[in-house]
Amino acid sequence: MTTTLQKDPPRVLTGGNAVVARGLVKTFGTVRAVDGVDLTIRRGEVFGLLGPNGAGKTTTVQMLATLLPITDGEAEIFGVDVRREPHKIRQLVGVTGQYASVDENLTAAENLWLFGRLLGLSSRDARRTATDLLGRFGLEDAATRQIKTFSGGMRRRLDLAASLIARPPLIFLDEPTTGLDPRTRGQMWDTIRDLVAAGSTILLTTQYLDEADQLADRIAVIDRGTKVADGTPEELKTSVGSSTLHLRLAEHDEIATAAEVVAAVTGEEPVLTPESGGLNVALPDPNGAADILIRLREAELSIATASVRQPTLDEVFLAITGHHSEDDTGHHDPHDDATDDAATSGTKETRA
Repeated sequence: MTTTLQKDPPRVLTGGNAVVARGLVKTFGTVRAVDGVDLTIRRGEVFGLLGPNGAGKTTTVQMLATLLPITDGEAEIFGVDVRREPHKIRQLVGVTGQYASVDENLTAAENLWLFGRLLGLSSRDARRTATDLLGRFGLEDAATRQIKTFSGGMRRRLDLAASLIARPPLIFLDEPTTGLDPRTRGQMWDTIRDLVAAGSTILLTTQYLDEADQLADRIAVIDRGTKVADGTPEELKTSVGSSTLHLRLAEHDEIATAAEVVAAVTGEEPVLTPESGGLNVALPDPNGAADILIRLREAELSIATASVRQPTLDEVFLAITGHHSEDDTGHHDPHDDATDDAATSGTKETRA
């Protein structure tokens, strides 16, 4: 009697999720740019990857997009193994990097037509797709203008349009609003919301806390190459207290004394903002604010302003990492602070 040994079927990580990554590691020589990051991104959501420059956000995205080889760990996108089947992955994702990757000497329509041809569309289909995308992104009036005449916001919208030519179900947006004015940022946010409403899944990297708060259904906080927290924006805020008491003292030199009083009342050290003469106190119960104010009055410390509100993501980031989101952590990720050339070549490679 002959017994046939069957191989175990490959383990599927994703299930009903768009992306599942386990223990992602990327090293550059002795630098461990990404150090064991786990991610789970659900279909149809905006997932925010939040962290300062050099934290490892861009490197994580580039590994998932097959632009950088994974040093260790595993990842799947819609059930496809990133390391084993990179060509399939490139058909499932679109990438928009930190810098617009368009040819400045071509017009907007010519750029989109060229990308369409590189992706295998016929000339007619590439032209039709270009016209459709220019309309969707409000660029139809600029279709025949050279890119060198475009504003930064127009370039970014065109770059995002180019990443959608193949209609990928997953879109990586790597700091898409960096350097944009507030009005153009708002337009980009509306565009991102429209993409999700149309069925796309989006992984958004950003160092803007308000952007993550506005757009992301869930957020992972990355610091020094490691994921230090994840959850919905509300869950992350609740993790540092249901409310925050913001105090500004009339005399800046009384901050240290006020901090001692607050610590005695709450048992926790407040977060100091010496530039403005203030301190922030996480409150498990908003009613605790009264006890703090009474003790400060008893200590004869003068308060200029006092307010209680829900914590911001900036306060969450500060509580988790010990520094603000825009601070340089001292950890250097060679690919997270990407140059124009690196970002450009990376985005075009994914589209092709």
